[in-house]
Amino acid sequence: MKRIICVSTLIFLTFGAFAQTDEDAVSAVLDDIHRLASEADFDGYFGLYTEDAVFLGTDATERWSISDFKQYAGPAFERGGWTYVMTSRNVFVSGDGNTAWFDERLDNAAFGDCRGTGALVKIDGVWKVAQYNLTVPIPNELLRPVAGMIRDLENDDQ
Repeated sequence: MKRIICVSTLIFLTFGAFAQTDEDAVSAVLDDIHRLASEADFDGYFGLYTEDAVFLGTDATERWSISDFKQYAGPAFERGGWTYVMTSRNVFVSGDGNTAWFDERLDNAAFGDCRGTGALVKIDGVWKVAQYNLTVPIPNELLRPVAGMIRDLENDDQ
């Protein structure tokens, strides 16, 4: 009996150690996104996106197809990439296990507190980023002045 319990426990621990939930797998992809950008690994970074992915940047005009984002990001990767450090993250997976969405808080040396949100899809068992949206949250007490500054800038451009 002891032998059966020991073998059962060993099997459970072995398979349990290798089991990864979809939430963990999605989180690992997002961790890789940030690590590979920081390492300026262009091919590795963009290999984590779907072919039809969209990247939304902090500027209202920044809505890029993945091919456009590659062109934009290329010079930044040549200069060493960029670093965002995740400070908190929430991941949600659809009931069928093929779609996930997330929100995360990030820290960046130049921009401070940032937020990333987006969606991933599972393709042939592999999670890929379909959309990533990077924003800089504005405290409520600064929102009206900042919105006014943005309007003024837009009016100056016209």
